[in-house]
Amino acid sequence: MNIAVTPHSSINELEQVLCACPFDFLGLHQNPSGKGLVARVWRPDARSVKLREYPSGKLLGEMASRIPGLFEFHLTRRRKLFNYQLDICTEDGHSYRILDPYQFGQYVLKQDDIDYDNLHRHLGAHKNTHHFNTRRTATGVLFRVYAPHARSVSVTGSFNNWDGRIHPMASADDGIWRLFVPGLKPGELYKYEIHDQQGNQLPLKADPFGEYAEQWPGLASIVYDRDRYQWKDTGWLEKRKDVQGYDKPISVYEVHAGSWKRKEEGEFLNYRELAKELVPYVRKMGFTHIELMPISEHPLYDSWGYQPVGMFAPTSRYGSPDDFKYFVDHCHQAGIGVILDWVPAHFPNDDHGLANFDGTALYEHPDPRRGWHPDWKTCIYDFGKPWVQDFLISNALYWLDEYHIDGLRVDAVASMLYLDYSRNYGEWEPNIHGGHENLEAIALLKRFNETVYRCHPDVMTIAEESTSWPGVSRPLYENGLGFGYKWNMGWMHDSLGFMKKAPEHRQHHHGQMTFSTVYAWSENFILSLSHDEVVYGKGTLLTRMPGDDWQKFANLRAYLAFMYTHPGKKLLFMGGELGTWHEWNHNGVLDWPLLEQHEGRHAGVQSLVKKLNKVYRDLPALHEQDVNPEGFYWLVDNDSAQSVLAYARVDKKGQSVVVISNLTPVVRTDYCIGVPDSGGYQEVLNTDWTEFSGSGVTTGKSLMTQPVSMHGQEQSLSLTLPPLATVILMPYQQYKK
Repeated sequence: MNIAVTPHSSINELEQVLCACPFDFLGLHQNPSGKGLVARVWRPDARSVKLREYPSGKLLGEMASRIPGLFEFHLTRRRKLFNYQLDICTEDGHSYRILDPYQFGQYVLKQDDIDYDNLHRHLGAHKNTHHFNTRRTATGVLFRVYAPHARSVSVTGSFNNWDGRIHPMASADDGIWRLFVPGLKPGELYKYEIHDQQGNQLPLKADPFGEYAEQWPGLASIVYDRDRYQWKDTGWLEKRKDVQGYDKPISVYEVHAGSWKRKEEGEFLNYRELAKELVPYVRKMGFTHIELMPISEHPLYDSWGYQPVGMFAPTSRYGSPDDFKYFVDHCHQAGIGVILDWVPAHFPNDDHGLANFDGTALYEHPDPRRGWHPDWKTCIYDFGKPWVQDFLISNALYWLDEYHIDGLRVDAVASMLYLDYSRNYGEWEPNIHGGHENLEAIALLKRFNETVYRCHPDVMTIAEESTSWPGVSRPLYENGLGFGYKWNMGWMHDSLGFMKKAPEHRQHHHGQMTFSTVYAWSENFILSLSHDEVVYGKGTLLTRMPGDDWQKFANLRAYLAFMYTHPGKKLLFMGGELGTWHEWNHNGVLDWPLLEQHEGRHAGVQSLVKKLNKVYRDLPALHEQDVNPEGFYWLVDNDSAQSVLAYARVDKKGQSVVVISNLTPVVRTDYCIGVPDSGGYQEVLNTDWTEFSGSGVTTGKSLMTQPVSMHGQEQSLSLTLPPLATVILMPYQQYKK
């Protein structure tokens, strides 16, 4: 048998795992030394290889090996290309039959038109079927990874014993390396073995577009079939635009999946178990949405998900991607929206992750003044690089498309906007105009919001932005960043700062409770009492309140009702509804036994939150005009001596509810207040009711207005103000209990 000549340089590259063009000489080719074809196979793990016709299985012969690992077979009588199988016997005696990946060169090397907003449809590991003709197909996995500065890339995994020599990928002008491996199925583990331009092997890299990931210590990507799950949430998706508008009640329960509850032996609840326990609880409590702290795959559990490595993979700590789809589906079928924390600001420098991905700073900014976060010891994306923008935009759309997510809360926006964020003089570089604004990050955020709302106009984008950057939630045509909402960090800091002061000192800090209405409509706000407020020695919401236990609980109840009646949508971190004593611990679970203890006060807080959610939903005045100043006006904002606040909330029809907070432990009788409507008023909610474990002081049995002008109103009420309490009053004719 004649053997075709193979260039020694190609053989050396194969041996050293430095081959960038394997289809040039592997597979089936015209024999350059004569007539016919030559089949050339590179299997350094094989003792022998036999060639068979596909699909007939006809044995054509045993392939010759003149160089270890390289097998060749010369077919003198065949002039047309054909399909073939290989019988491989490995050095350790194992035998199996495969379709040779390198006979698919024309199919693999074809460069499709890429939709850069949806890179996840092109990159990664995708189940694929190659059609030889109308009757013959080959099913396997098409691997594609972007590594434009690499000298070589191989796909390694459980299917080739993690041997990078066996499956070298082919490079292309677009920087994407490709290889179709027939026979592979979902569930296969894989990584990429990458050599930089100098030929140095990098640590094995997980797939940046991997949709499923192995836990430590392997940390491999896992082939996933994204089309297998059958959704049942069509009804929710059709009505989503009607339940997530600015004039709708949005009350968010923020959850860390690993510490809400666990099994008795301390194991995590998986996504399906969470669906069966968390969703009914949230529905019973009356929340409209669940916000999950980041569930993108993160190797360090202690990071709470805020140092993600697998941006396209829901963490497998709690189950498979299909399990997570089940969770979202279950939420939707129960009428609960799902918001994800999304982290585009930074990523950890784990060896298997994005850092130094192809031997260069492909994802991170190469200048440490822009590419390294001094607080979090993480890499910062190079926001001005088109590839990075495409990667992040694609990731956002991926969660919305593939997992039907209803909103993305963008973490650490302030750290993206400012070049000098958490940096001292000389540690940052000004932009081209000499300022400290990160122009590239601003462009990314604007593109993110424009793209998300163009593709999914019925979802929400939410910014965690802790400064006074103007126009965060204003539209792009007004030169805003384009977010749907912004967390109101100022309201949170001021109001919590006020509430932790002893009642006798509050009169000197009254403005901390009223100042928020100076800017309440400058953005579309969400009032957030998040996980950040119950960690790092800050205490819990309950322990931050002054006084004895009775006063602590009364303060907390009054404060929660103040939040639910203040303009803005609502967010409460898990455990806030229990009145917990201990700070949140991601290694533990919530203190559920408290509901049976302490004279029912913890259960009282829980009952109050449930009632607040109902009242908030049922009364349009409390939500319809959250983002419009016409929906709020002060009745009493200057009674600092008695720490009393009173205001009206107004719906689109002009109907009002009155809210009064007495933030001292003194019962105030015959307190007169102007109100917008004449006639009888009814208590809709009183945080001092005994059902909430309060003292039972009410505003009065019969609340009838008098034609006495007060506080800019023609009618007024004389009533009793319960101690450390917030009450909601409504004209009797409008009240429906």
